[in-house]
Amino acid sequence: MYQRTLASIIKEVNDNFPVLLVTGPRQAGKTTLLEMCAERDRNYVTLDNLEARTLAQNDPGLFVQTHKPPLIIDEVQYAPNLFSHIKIIVDREKTNGLFWLVGSRKFHLIKDITESLAGRVATIDLLGLSQAETDEHWERLTPFLPSPGWVGDAKSAIENPKTLTETYKRIWQGMFPRVVEATDSVRNLFYQSYIQTYIRRDVKDVLSISDETLFYSFLGAVAARTGQLLNYADLARDTAIDNKTAKSWLSVLEISGLVYLLKPYHRNVTKRLVKSPKLYFLDTGLCAYLTKWTTPDSLEAGAMSGAILKTYLFSEILKSYYHNGVKPYFYYYRDLDQKEIDLVIETGDSLHPVEFKKTATPSPRDFKHFRLLEKLGKEVGHGAVFCFIEQDVALSEDITAIPVSYL
Repeated sequence: MYQRTLASIIKEVNDNFPVLLVTGPRQAGKTTLLEMCAERDRNYVTLDNLEARTLAQNDPGLFVQTHKPPLIIDEVQYAPNLFSHIKIIVDREKTNGLFWLVGSRKFHLIKDITESLAGRVATIDLLGLSQAETDEHWERLTPFLPSPGWVGDAKSAIENPKTLTETYKRIWQGMFPRVVEATDSVRNLFYQSYIQTYIRRDVKDVLSISDETLFYSFLGAVAARTGQLLNYADLARDTAIDNKTAKSWLSVLEISGLVYLLKPYHRNVTKRLVKSPKLYFLDTGLCAYLTKWTTPDSLEAGAMSGAILKTYLFSEILKSYYHNGVKPYFYYYRDLDQKEIDLVIETGDSLHPVEFKKTATPSPRDFKHFRLLEKLGKEVGHGAVFCFIEQDVALSEDITAIPVSYL
């Protein structure tokens, strides 16, 4: 059982809000985390239990009388009618820490909850284990910015930097808690079961899909495009569906926390930026399984090697924000001349450029496009190039090469 960075945030939220909502993909460890943080008198009920779900859906008033706070309600997305009844209790009791809610469909949940529990609920996101959590440095994981302070803190915590081989083993393995230390056969069985369960439970609850094989092919096509610009027409053509269906199916993957659509950064003063989002699969192990890379070595040497590394580093940076309860303002830059920056982090009036490179010898060509941000009307802050260098090195006065291990 791994310590999670979010544990301290949950305790803080519990002291300041009557309702906490934790969202994220299935098997990310949401329930385990809350059980670790829960005080002894906190009750637990899951709407996976059909009897509890039926009561919550058909008689939510009786449900909240039967299951009294402080309470964890798992899989709460099955009974959105509960939220108005929770509001009644919250307004009557005027006590913090009453309800901890767990759900696997972020956007639908947030919409329903904000309408019923505005000002009463704090929402936080949990993804799979972060690199820092698996390395038992969970307490030092802070939201990444390529600043000298962040780099110095990371450097002091890392004893043995991961090699390229070790990194791709981790990328291939994936970061769901059940697979981090699993054997290859158990890892494969986990992802096989995960996909079957996901299609049968989550997808069929939202979409009317009669052909599970077709949706599985769609999952594979999405995974093969990780780290790339999203083109709905190409995605639809490759899976023999129409554009509308492709958008609908992809929205379910996004709602479920399996993919992230990274938007381009643009200001009204410039019209040369491509507007398509970039697609990132948020667990590289699931992505590698869907794209049929059978070993870490084949993944590292194969056609997806660079894209899967970008995906891994992006998801680790995203976790550094999510797992500290901080909203990220992430973008990418790409113009019609195909000049691109992998990640742009916006903080106030500054833009911080970040590149992901599969190299141990970073050079000026790796950050040659950073200056393009100057025309966007904001200050360009310190930038970074993540790569397989052994220790951080200043590439210029305001750009640092950072080892992959520092995340």
